[in-house]
Amino acid sequence: MYREPIFLQPEFKERIWGGTGLKEIFQYEIPSDQTGEAWCISGHTNGPNTIQNGPLAGHTLAEAWKEHRELFAHEEGEEFPLLVKILDSAKDLSVQVHPDDTYAREMEGKNYGKTECWYVIDAEEGSEIIFGHHASNKKELQDLVENEEWERLLRRIPVQPGDFFYVPSGTIHAIGAGIQILETQQSSDITYRVYDYDRIGNDGEKRELHLDKSLEVITVPHRDPHIDRSDAVQADLRQETLIEEAYFSVFHWQLEGGSGELKPNPYLLVSALQGNGEVRIDQETYSFSKGDHFIIPATVGTFELKGNASLIVSRSNKS
Repeated sequence: MYREPIFLQPEFKERIWGGTGLKEIFQYEIPSDQTGEAWCISGHTNGPNTIQNGPLAGHTLAEAWKEHRELFAHEEGEEFPLLVKILDSAKDLSVQVHPDDTYAREMEGKNYGKTECWYVIDAEEGSEIIFGHHASNKKELQDLVENEEWERLLRRIPVQPGDFFYVPSGTIHAIGAGIQILETQQSSDITYRVYDYDRIGNDGEKRELHLDKSLEVITVPHRDPHIDRSDAVQADLRQETLIEEAYFSVFHWQLEGGSGELKPNPYLLVSALQGNGEVRIDQETYSFSKGDHFIIPATVGTFELKGNASLIVSRSNKS
């Protein structure tokens, strides 16, 4: 079985708020000028990636997870646990919230709720996100939502490239126009819309809101999660730890030469945001460049990186 990286073909999603940034930044062949998402490392039923190389070429990541669990250190679970996306917001996304695991199982019949995090790849000057709210209790939250007092309720934060946000389930949030992010999340597609600027969907009607469920799952009062970003250096590789929490750990690797010997620990998800380089395993080399996404499986003992690249690397903490 694999003694090489597992390269994946992105799956693209058209969205009412999408644009052409995924083509302009990463040279992806996108389906339309309203392409909002590239699902880059996914085993989710709504968009599993196809494996591009090796013995499982042509199979999906979901199939690999089901049939070859040795690639993932025999981690338990019915579904591949994480989903890595790149989002391009030509327009504001809806104001939304995601449930936790318990609510997702009880109310939606799904294994995972959705905790996520964002690394800002690019952002137009003056762009901002919605992150949290100003309500002090459930009654105030409900009143502000029902009266559509969005300016009083929503908390807006300016962003710039390199910013990082941890978004636990229950956090009201939205990505503003003019922003590209890499999102690492639980493998869930459950979203409850709170507000959508009265936009009209493809059916000619206002897009559906989910106010009852939203009010049940929004954390009140909002609490900014503590993030302790830290740096470590090995050879020519600087590793910045962005977050380590119950579901995932996420790192920013800046490669400027050779990394020295690394271990998958137990398997790693890798997305190249800038530059290019190569992975060396057992004296074999495998090239990657900006916009590539791959997994270093648990069947690899050690590996080395060479090149000049900016990488977002994550691992599941469920094993």
